Amino acid sequence: MVGIVVVSHSQKIAEGAVELAKQMAPEARIAAAGGMEDGGIGTDVSKIFAGIEAVQEGDGVVILVDLGSAVMSSEMAIEMLEDDSNVKIIDAPIVEGTIFSSVEASIGSSFDEVVEVLTGCKTYKKF
Repeated sequence: MVGIVVVSHSQKIAEGAVELAKQMAPEARIAAAGGMEDGGIGTDVSKIFAGIEAVQEGDGVVILVDLGSAVMSSEMAIEMLEDDSNVKIIDAPIVEGTIFSSVEASIGSSFDEVVEVLTGCKTYKKF
């Protein structure tokens, strides 16, 4: 199953997105990597790295981020991996992306299919 890591500057935002997604796809491999180790606002490379390792099963990992420095921290975490070939940061809305990718991954979709769904999230209209 494709794993998902939600990276936010806020621990509560990351955990909330994961909580919401788990309501739709309880078996999804998903981790929240929000905030700093001390609970403050920011992104922590070690938390992101741990999140990747927690959800990685060999089918790939997608990372969803909230703001620019979350991208940089995620890139640093990816560089720490022995094999980063199937780990990708996706530019998608964090809440919708977390839900859509969790559902897609939980039905057994491939890494490329999950990435495609996330790409489509950018144009998702709520009404």
